Amino acid sequence: MLDIKVISQKKLDGYTLIEGFPGVGLVGSMALSYIIEKLGMEYYGYFDSQAFPPLVSIHNSIPMHPVRIYFSSKYKLVAIFAEFAVPTEMTYIMAKKISDFIKENKIKEVVSIGGMPSPAETAALEDPDSKLQNSPENQPETVYAVVSSPEMVPEMKKAGINVISEGVATGISALLMINSASENIHDTNLLVQVDQRIVDPKYAEIAIKAINKMLDLKIDITELDKEAKIIEAKVRDIIKKNKASHESLKAANEDAGPSMYA
Repeated sequence: MLDIKVISQKKLDGYTLIEGFPGVGLVGSMALSYIIEKLGMEYYGYFDSQAFPPLVSIHNSIPMHPVRIYFSSKYKLVAIFAEFAVPTEMTYIMAKKISDFIKENKIKEVVSIGGMPSPAETAALEDPDSKLQNSPENQPETVYAVVSSPEMVPEMKKAGINVISEGVATGISALLMINSASENIHDTNLLVQVDQRIVDPKYAEIAIKAINKMLDLKIDITELDKEAKIIEAKVRDIIKKNKASHESLKAANEDAGPSMYA
């Protein structure tokens, strides 16, 4: 069971939705958290499910749900931010709920932010000494995208984004895209090349620069390095606690003996 609890009754007709669930390089989490803060986005609601890990996020001494929705009337944006990696078994359900939310609220466009393994990582695996040569600072600021419609390709090229024409997409963003395509909603899955062994604010900076061009925003990234490191530490801590709580719950169930429903 998965529900969306709305705090604000703000209408979202014609808005653009941005999502960035924790994934490769934590690019989406770092970038989206920074965007929400810098644009002064307001709390709209949250996702609630008994299948979520038993976690509560504390922000400014206030307990909050770990999967939240924000909006900005000024920029006509709505954002979905998660502080833990969605369990695999919840991926389809989450994507379906978000797709329904998009359709019901007449949202016009979807942008997903994520990371993808870079050639530098492959080279480093073959030659450990290449890690220094292929640090984030030395990598080109290349952004790739998967789009829901061929008519979006010129727009991406104009923004300096390389469109992927062949390949396979996975996860919530992939499911959102296939649903958007069937509803004729423009959907872009932005992918920044990352070294999966490194979590670096530089990757989030590259993503935000692409978002600025795509949506004609002027998000200041001068403080991103400092703030993204704080975000990274928080997300890592939540993921660690999520894993620990899951293992503790599993151990408790095993200690309790066999269930009559097993």
